[in-house]
Amino acid sequence: MEEKNLLHEEEQRLRRLRLLVDVTAQVLAEDHSLTFCEALRLIEAARTASTRLFPDKEQTFDLVIRPRLERIVHERFQIPSLAPVN
Repeated sequence: MEEKNLLHEEEQRLRRLRLLVDVTAQVLAEDHSLTFCEALRLIEAARTASTRLFPDKEQTFDLVIRPRLERIVHERFQIPSLAPVN
């Protein structure tokens, strides 16, 4: 029974993460009043929320979800790269 509850909780967290990422992507793509800095902060907020749902999975966010969101920002603001500046 406990295993079933754990599986249910995991599925709920995955659904929340999916919704979080989908809404974030939609806002990045469609909110024309959003500035570039706000877009970057929104991506970081999504990462923070994702980490709360799945602790110790920051790297997964950075490898899987961040590129999707950054691609939207690249297209929206016509920026070739969001690579950090040294």
